[in-house]
Amino acid sequence: MGLPETNSFQLYSKWPHGPKNLISDVEGVTVGHSTINQGEIHTGVTAVFPHGGNLFRDKVMAGVAVINGFGKSMGLVQVEELGTIETPILMTNTLSTGIAHTVLTKYMLEQNEDIGITTGTVNSIVTECNDGRLNDIRGMHVMEKHVREALDSASADFEEGAVGGGTGMVCLGLKGGIGSSSREVKIDGKAYVVGSLVMTNFGEAGNLVIGGVHYDTTKARPGDRKDKGSVIILIATDIPLNERQLKRVAKRSMIALARTGSYCGNGSGDIAIAFTTANRIPHYSEKSILESRMFYDENIDIVFEAAVESVEEAVISSLYHAGTMTGVRGNCYMGLREFLEKE
Repeated sequence: MGLPETNSFQLYSKWPHGPKNLISDVEGVTVGHSTINQGEIHTGVTAVFPHGGNLFRDKVMAGVAVINGFGKSMGLVQVEELGTIETPILMTNTLSTGIAHTVLTKYMLEQNEDIGITTGTVNSIVTECNDGRLNDIRGMHVMEKHVREALDSASADFEEGAVGGGTGMVCLGLKGGIGSSSREVKIDGKAYVVGSLVMTNFGEAGNLVIGGVHYDTTKARPGDRKDKGSVIILIATDIPLNERQLKRVAKRSMIALARTGSYCGNGSGDIAIAFTTANRIPHYSEKSILESRMFYDENIDIVFEAAVESVEEAVISSLYHAGTMTGVRGNCYMGLREFLEKE
């Protein structure tokens, strides 16, 4: 069973996908990449903006689910406590979280002269996966210019596959990377979007499942059967949800991982962040009581299901758009399309 030769591959789903079938179908969300491919260096940075305004002054409500905590992300503790995001979200390799955090903080300081002077500091969010199977990760090749390139290039149209933070990632025995998808749902007579973006570096070779069909990817990597990667999952929506409900949505992403063949192994850092553009929290307010909207919990299954479908497809899309790559120490991981051609 092969996949269709199309640049907008979609799994069968209950809910229709958005116009781009990307996380940016949620209005205001943009994504930028910086990709480094030089010899044995295969890494980069991806930046995701929840909206196009000043995120520090106009925060979005958010929830975090640490599915398996084998990870080195930065900024999640405050999101867990306050339920808001106030910076773009960066995705890179494990040993580049420091430089990414520094540059993102500088970026926010440039836009907000009050930070650290008349108000508090800023909670910069950086997420990571270990790309050391294909990238010279010890060389720490991500530099300030690469982080800025990702931030400055953010757009509603962006590439998937072996780009940005996903450049050197490996997933389920094949070449992983960045994947994205979206679903449209109608609630109370109005159309809303649930979108996702993933950086896939998880799973054991031989466990890949696409649409319920198992693929033995050990044929591409004989003997490579240990789950030693991670995945970062971002879920965006314009549905009014509060931070508690967003955390519940983030938790459901584990179902999508299971559908694609993951069991969240010991060494896999599986992190999900969900946010809504519908509920904004101002940094400054003359009022002590703020108004926000939430979803009626008895009817929230539609949001859960759309999120699971979107994340599942984003995972497969990350594989579908990533080509075969040979990296550090001669390691080679096959792209999904090439693998299927040989099946």
